[in-house]
Amino acid sequence: MPADAPAQDDPAGAARPPRGKPIQPAAMSSELKAELSALAVRLPRQLYLGTSSWSYPGWHGLVYDGQYTESLLSRKGLTAYGQHPLLRAAGIDRGFYGPIPLADYLSYASQVPEDFRFLIKAPASVCDGWVRGADGAGRVPNAAFLDPDIAVRDFIVPATGGLGRRCGPLLFQLSPLGSMANDAEAFHARLAAFLEALPPLDPTLTPSACYAVEMRDPALLTPRYIKLLRAHGVRFCLSARDRLPPVSRQAGAQALMDAEGPGPLVVRWMLYQGRSYEIAEAAYAPFDKLVDEDVPTREAIADLVVRTLAADQPAYVIVSNKAEGSAPLTCVKLAQAIADRLRV
Repeated sequence: MPADAPAQDDPAGAARPPRGKPIQPAAMSSELKAELSALAVRLPRQLYLGTSSWSYPGWHGLVYDGQYTESLLSRKGLTAYGQHPLLRAAGIDRGFYGPIPLADYLSYASQVPEDFRFLIKAPASVCDGWVRGADGAGRVPNAAFLDPDIAVRDFIVPATGGLGRRCGPLLFQLSPLGSMANDAEAFHARLAAFLEALPPLDPTLTPSACYAVEMRDPALLTPRYIKLLRAHGVRFCLSARDRLPPVSRQAGAQALMDAEGPGPLVVRWMLYQGRSYEIAEAAYAPFDKLVDEDVPTREAIADLVVRTLAADQPAYVIVSNKAEGSAPLTCVKLAQAIADRLRV
């Protein structure tokens, strides 16, 4: 099951904490806890570093102290996750598979500190240009693609209302457009109309929120696309994954995005360059160690983060287990790279 898919029910006999006892954070050695805490102190509070989900049983000893089911961690693990010295953000990816009720957003917000931030993905109903079959292939065009009314009703209102001050980027991750990508003119017009119709975000309710768009079609990652986002006050989401240019090349798009003034940085480090989701899933499970360190991507992201922080802007970096093998350990390595640059 994809890591960001809705959690399934606990299997019979699965481990769970005693009734009334919360999930515990990892019992780190005093030396490791002191090391991570000292590293966290070196990082500006405008850096929000975290993982693309928090429901991984393989993180026992890294984030959690004990063996818990994926379903239980999905529902109850955020409090322990939020006590990790470096993890001050998390992705809520399940919204891509269907709207999330307001009550769930309220529950998420209640489990983390006030200075914690979430990156939330909009439903596929407005982000996928195709209605797809069980094999993932696009069958017919999706009439609701980039429908602002659906985005407001099913995503923006419940997410901002439920998360409040803990709401970070509201992400529209556009699925691969297939043949639609061949008509760039029509796509740009449709995207512009959608962004124009999005309601302004209330800074008194969600002071950290911003709209962001993630593109999966490299042919559409053009200066015109970046300028379109910039014209509507929407951030470009850099995505490190297969079939997209490396982050070092996407940095040029980020520079164009900030050409008329700096803004928040939104990065999702999803996959090892050139590796598919399925291959990474098989190679890296149970996600308890680094398997393939991707130093060039780490260095490129660290450079972008430092540049953003120097401009007094927030940086949101969300990391997947499929990037190097274990998202919490990748976050530690990335935090070290950022802190080293800040010291210099």
